Amino acid sequence: MRSLAPTALCVLAALAPLAACADGSDFSGQVRSYGVYRQTANTGPLAQAHALQPGIASVDGSTHTVQLEMRGNATLGPVSLHAGTTLEAQQGGDPSGNTQGRFNEAYASGNVAAGWQWSAGKRVVSWDVGYGFRPNDVVQQEQRRTLVAQPLEGRPLLMAERFGADTAWSLVWVNPTQQASTTGARERALAARAYWHSGAVDWYAFARQGEQTGGSVGAAVSWVASDALELHASVRGGQQLVGGTWTTASQVSLLVEAWHDSTALTNAQWSAWSARNLALSQWPARGVPAAAVAGNLAQQANAFGVAGNLRQDNVFARVSWQHERWETALDLLYTPADRGAMATASLAWTGERVKLEAGLRAASGPNGAIVRQLPVQRQGFVMVTWAF
Repeated sequence: MRSLAPTALCVLAALAPLAACADGSDFSGQVRSYGVYRQTANTGPLAQAHALQPGIASVDGSTHTVQLEMRGNATLGPVSLHAGTTLEAQQGGDPSGNTQGRFNEAYASGNVAAGWQWSAGKRVVSWDVGYGFRPNDVVQQEQRRTLVAQPLEGRPLLMAERFGADTAWSLVWVNPTQQASTTGARERALAARAYWHSGAVDWYAFARQGEQTGGSVGAAVSWVASDALELHASVRGGQQLVGGTWTTASQVSLLVEAWHDSTALTNAQWSAWSARNLALSQWPARGVPAAAVAGNLAQQANAFGVAGNLRQDNVFARVSWQHERWETALDLLYTPADRGAMATASLAWTGERVKLEAGLRAASGPNGAIVRQLPVQRQGFVMVTWAF
């Protein structure tokens, strides 16, 4: 925590003049301390590579992290200013003893004619209706289902919005200063969203034009069928999701979703990947140098990061229960193609300013399932948060 102090003082010193000049301002924040325990796998390409040449590729180990998160809003005449920053010190992992700071958000906003609003700067803009997967999250492109939820880091953008009684329109130019060759979440792109509310149904339409990926359109719908049942669906190109949530009077909720993601590797590609792993494991017996085999095995692990989903077809279920200050949840991500599964259990207690959380996650399924090849098979965390 001591290593965060100089950076925190610099941020506060930069924000203080702004607060003094503002017509109205408010600041809040929280301190989080958490430890993550990770058990590395003894199977899979990275495990085989390390057995042949220890240390050839880094694998995230157990870590302890302290985060200071601060948020502030201020008004200067017709302009509203918003900022959020995270300062972080971590022990363990690679590299150990890492300290860093970032602005999660830093943008200005205001009103223009005919009910339109503008925003400019770094801002979190999350779209779509899914929980486990969001095909139409085309601006933020948030990573879903992380074990420890992290403060979202916004994207540089210029944005125009208009809100009506039952409609909303948004137009975003995201990553405007990035180079034209940039791809992924940092790709320069134009994105638009239209929203209509009709009775118990919310309708959404999306469009995106990327510098490298070209154009795509999507749609989503959310229907509150009753006090207990909500149904939703989302589609964009080769990505589709359907799901629903059932909530009882005793605050027990069951969420079930299924989705297809064409950006993930196909079954045939994973079969070829597994066959290459087997072939590489036989190279040492043929006299191939261990370093060469280990390097090829380590490269095989790059397949895990090709897309946000390992498999194209996924089924996700989550049951949660909230009672007074307690909340517990159990979820399961299942991949029918290879019968692999990832299970997560969590427990949280929320007080006036303090929140305590703990969770466990483990992979299961046949030895040939892709989730069983991941470099980390089991992990857990304990976290305490103090808000101010």
